[in-house]
Amino acid sequence: MVKTALITGGGRGIGRAIALAFAREGISIAVAARTAEQVEQVAREIGNGAIALVCDVADPESVARMFNEMRERAGDADILVNNAGIAESATVVNTTDELWHKHLSINLSGTFYCTRAALPAMLKKGWGRIINIASVAGKTGAPYIAAYSASKHGVLGLTRSIALEVATMGITVNAICPGYVDTEMVSRGVERITSRTGRTAEEALDTLKKMSPQNRLVTPEEVAALALLLASDEGRGINGQGINVDGGTVPF
Repeated sequence: MVKTALITGGGRGIGRAIALAFAREGISIAVAARTAEQVEQVAREIGNGAIALVCDVADPESVARMFNEMRERAGDADILVNNAGIAESATVVNTTDELWHKHLSINLSGTFYCTRAALPAMLKKGWGRIINIASVAGKTGAPYIAAYSASKHGVLGLTRSIALEVATMGITVNAICPGYVDTEMVSRGVERITSRTGRTAEEALDTLKKMSPQNRLVTPEEVAALALLLASDEGRGINGQGINVDGGTVPF
């Protein structure tokens, strides 16, 4: 039976790479994001009945509408990839209430809202895969990313708790923890470094690369390859894990 996957933040970067990888394996695809143009482009790129959905994962009503629309157009999600997220930086004293709550509402609450909406159908079927895109920042701290790191630590706690709750019900819940990935999000990080330090873009990028023992950025396709394993029947023994894709930066 063909499985159906819903990927949030599916219009670019990691989300797009996961959608394409899943589609190549014959999985039906729904991609969602706040920006309609991006997910519509990805859906066209995939073809084969892929659908594009507009959703603000930080808004539980928007999440409910997305799941209702998906159910009408493509059926329930067998696989949920919680990829939508933001990453902004500031010192703690310059972290505004708005910046703090934005990270928690999108990165953490958005993951919770989508998971809560997806689980009833998975429980009814007795099969499901939930894959949360966290970060190595969810395992360690770093200067200037207190809000981001806190939200991703929360994603790992949420992942582990739900995984244990549904462990005997045919559902697995895991997190992928990438290091710096060659995406638009990292490009914006490079721009912030150059604006604040006066270093060139090349120097700023080298700084990020050197944070990995492999001295390189991870590719979105590497993250997608792991997501494909976690979504498969062969990956059913992997549950409640936060798996790093970071070249060895974080040893746990």
